[in-house]
Amino acid sequence: MSRSSSSSAPVTSTGTSTSTTALRVAAGQAAAAAGDLDANVRTAARLAALAGGQGVRVLVLPEAFLTGYDDAVFAGALPRPADVLGPRLDPLREQVLRTGVTVVVGAALDRGARRTLSTLVVRPDVDRPDGVSAALPYDKQHVDLSEQTWFEAGGHGASVVVDGVELGLSTCYDGCFPEHARAASDAGALGYLCSAAYFPGGAHRRDLHYPARALDNGFYVVLAALTGTCGSSSFIGGSAIYDPEGRALARLDDEEGLAISEIEPELVTATRGLHRMHHDHRDTLGPRVRA
Repeated sequence: MSRSSSSSAPVTSTGTSTSTTALRVAAGQAAAAAGDLDANVRTAARLAALAGGQGVRVLVLPEAFLTGYDDAVFAGALPRPADVLGPRLDPLREQVLRTGVTVVVGAALDRGARRTLSTLVVRPDVDRPDGVSAALPYDKQHVDLSEQTWFEAGGHGASVVVDGVELGLSTCYDGCFPEHARAASDAGALGYLCSAAYFPGGAHRRDLHYPARALDNGFYVVLAALTGTCGSSSFIGGSAIYDPEGRALARLDDEEGLAISEIEPELVTATRGLHRMHHDHRDTLGPRVRA
């Protein structure tokens, strides 16, 4: 979270590590049903099918999408990891297996001793009997003040590698901290996958933070944001994909749909050679002298 309903017809907006091959990615935008894991899994599966039909290899979905982002949901009974990793995920697993799309999606979880805003990664896996793996590699590290009533911050960063391209994981408020994206970049990420949820009044901040993270680090940013209503909450969408200079390659307003573009590893290299903030970053600026 960083505090209009979606249209009924999905809309697609299309823009133009070890891999040198472009990786097609999508930011998926839709409304989530408050507290209805099964309905939200079905929506995620539908968006995965839509993405797979357009050659997408990685689909990013919004913050807390599988549970819904709403105070009443957070204050109530949340699913446990076994719930989101078990048979209730099968509709999404089936689409991942059918399309080959890796899906990155948020969920609010009860982990017993603590609650977290977590990232679920569902991906093809030839080493598993069912051909699909699901894992929870990341918990949101920067928990907003309004979320601290319920959730604890995660203790480590995480990345996912798809087709030889490393992609850092991020949840909403994480992207407001330059050092979070910097850590992903330093670890080898060529892209930064942000699951988010922005309330009315937050568009100007949303549209500053994520292009800045792209420009700071000379890498791509994929922002997937909630839209519509969820319980008593409303969200403004604004999902987008930014190039390594912070330019929007594809973006949505508040409609349901996909923003699609490609991550080009060679453009990351070229941009970092031209705009060297990533290389010239200093670990310390020394003591401060006051004149």
